Amino acid sequence: MDKKASISNADATLDSLETMVKANLSKIEFALGFIGIFIILVFGKALLKTDMLFFRLVIGTALGYTLTRAYTGFAGSVNRAYNTGSTKLMRTLMLMFFITALSTTAFLISSEDMAMYSLSINPINLGLILGGILFGFGMSFSSCCASGVLTDLVTGLPRAIVTLIFFSLGVFLGFPIQKTATWVTNSWISTPVGETYGGGVFLPDLFKGDGLGGYIGALVLTGIFCGIVVFMSYVYENRRKENGTYIGHPMEKVQDSLQKREHSISKLFSAETYEIIFVKPWTLTQGAVVLTLLFVLLMGVTKSGWGASTPYGMWFGKVLMAFGVSPESLASFSKQSPEFYTVPFFEHGVSVQNFGILVGTAIYLLTAGKFKETFMSEMKITKREVLLYALGGITMGLGTRMANGCNVGALYTPIAQFSLSGWVFLVFMVIGGAIGNTCAKKWRA
Repeated sequence: MDKKASISNADATLDSLETMVKANLSKIEFALGFIGIFIILVFGKALLKTDMLFFRLVIGTALGYTLTRAYTGFAGSVNRAYNTGSTKLMRTLMLMFFITALSTTAFLISSEDMAMYSLSINPINLGLILGGILFGFGMSFSSCCASGVLTDLVTGLPRAIVTLIFFSLGVFLGFPIQKTATWVTNSWISTPVGETYGGGVFLPDLFKGDGLGGYIGALVLTGIFCGIVVFMSYVYENRRKENGTYIGHPMEKVQDSLQKREHSISKLFSAETYEIIFVKPWTLTQGAVVLTLLFVLLMGVTKSGWGASTPYGMWFGKVLMAFGVSPESLASFSKQSPEFYTVPFFEHGVSVQNFGILVGTAIYLLTAGKFKETFMSEMKITKREVLLYALGGITMGLGTRMANGCNVGALYTPIAQFSLSGWVFLVFMVIGGAIGNTCAKKWRA
């Protein structure tokens, strides 16, 4: 055997060993993924104090799983449009907003007592405007949002860690502003139902004469708003295509190609079946439908919508407590109660739900055999990037307090619950995102 043949055989052996190692690693990940599901369902139920906490854990896990498997999120709606020209995610979010509003109507219209729901009818004021701008600016730097930073703890750990630390700091520093600043607490305009919640505008109040409590008019107006955003998205995308700056988002291309591919289940227990059920990415539309269903479940069980950012400030306070700061001192500064900081992590509903998002992300990647590859893909980080992510985190955190929520608490939930504030937040979040992406592009150069 000559030297070339020996080298060729050696390379083939190495390739074979690499393939075998990858296959064995995938099997381990598959097993760990299903073990994770078992732990959530069995130990979560047994160890969490209440059924509501267990429900939030399950919902959070489902949210994380869906966000990851559909490769979707809220920050991407602006960032993808700016960086690639694709507005597909933004258009998909409009679909999600409308069908969620349509779904939640069933709860609100049949309710004999609106007070049983904790609606996010947020004030419309300078705080909402500045908060939207700051949040959009920050998410362009960190490439994530309040929920996205949790999924990114698995998919982009260094970036997510820096972002989360400074996001939490921003929320904590913003607590006294949120509680005391009149430009955050007082609304410029309000309606009767809105006044009873946050002083904002509850859209059904504008259409009381429609014969159905104002909900028909509110749904029509929501549809018009969604249609306007979709139309403007198409205009923007077409302009990018015309001037040659449209490149499209790589993952969206993968999702579309996989969707077109023929898939058939020939055997129940086969690699093909497993791939379809556990591995194949969902489309953006499929993700939107699942997220809508999860939101409806949250609305029905908890009587409130989806929120994520407030616990970050609480977590920052807990870290300060570990260094000797008293709960009373934290409460005095932040205008929260001492109990806000002393409640155990796994007894705080939204904290448990946020933890579930992290777990759900890991479960999908494990059951899909992608965990190690994904986890290791973004482990390098430069000093400049640390500064950018820190700035992104703290501006997002401060923005959430001024706007009374993040892009689930100030955007998705308010729109789904017919608050005009959600649409105002969207406008200024997009403006902030455009400014932030422009700055980030220059600073990364």
